[in-house]
Amino acid sequence: MRVNPFYVSNLAASLDQTQSTEAQLSNELSSGVSITSLSSNPVAAGENVLLLNQIQRDDSFTQSSSLVQGQLQVADSALGSVVSQLTQAISLATSASNGTLNSSQLQAVSTQLAGIRDEITSLANTSYQGQFIFGGSQTTTAPFATDTSTSPASTTYNGDENVNYLQTPNGQSVQLNVPGDQIFTTSGSNSVFQTLNSLINDYSSGSSVQSAVVDLQSLNTAMNYVSQQRVAIDNSLTRLTAASDAVTVEQTQLTTAQTNLMQADLAGLSTKLSLAESQQTALEAVISQLGSGSLFEKL
Repeated sequence: MRVNPFYVSNLAASLDQTQSTEAQLSNELSSGVSITSLSSNPVAAGENVLLLNQIQRDDSFTQSSSLVQGQLQVADSALGSVVSQLTQAISLATSASNGTLNSSQLQAVSTQLAGIRDEITSLANTSYQGQFIFGGSQTTTAPFATDTSTSPASTTYNGDENVNYLQTPNGQSVQLNVPGDQIFTTSGSNSVFQTLNSLINDYSSGSSVQSAVVDLQSLNTAMNYVSQQRVAIDNSLTRLTAASDAVTVEQTQLTTAQTNLMQADLAGLSTKLSLAESQQTALEAVISQLGSGSLFEKL
């Protein structure tokens, strides 16, 4: 009768393997995680890495989106206030142009219009979390300043024309800002500050001038133009909100998938551990019997 010369060493190797399996199963049971190392399930471990990477990308977008949503909301509110101020300016200029106001009243209108211009300047220099939002990429310096030493006064733009974008996880680009010169100092009748400064100058002498009629028409045009720029910001805010909502749903789905992938099957692990323990007991019994006599006595 032939005897396997490696019988004992094979039994010892099987025992070692069983004990290793028990240790892994016990670790999974105690941690509640099915993948405790790359070698335990390479495919699932790879899938987990992909899920975690996507979750991190979504987290990064969510954080950025929250910040810029706040900035867009502040910009929208500021432009809404600008439109309100311009509406008041148009009302004042209209009353000044109907020929019923005396010299002192016209000068009072000029003073009121100057106050409105200064308020709009403050709104155009609105900042969010320490950064000016209408200066393009020049966010550390107030973008607008008015020089009243000239007649009419002049308002200059100190920012640039750079437009910032945020890319959504699905590859879309959302515009995050409108440079201030595009809103307030664009050329021609669309220029808010040029028109206001001209109207202020028109009535400063206390007499009605023909140029005031043209400037009033330009102020209406400028207000409509500001409203159009506000629509662009509102559209960006709407798109960004929709993208954020979609990412939130995706995050929930990815987190659930990742949890299901990593979560241990406790009932199944308990059964496997019990079988491994039984196998270990059986192997130890066989090895113990072999140790009590020669192998030939057991045959």
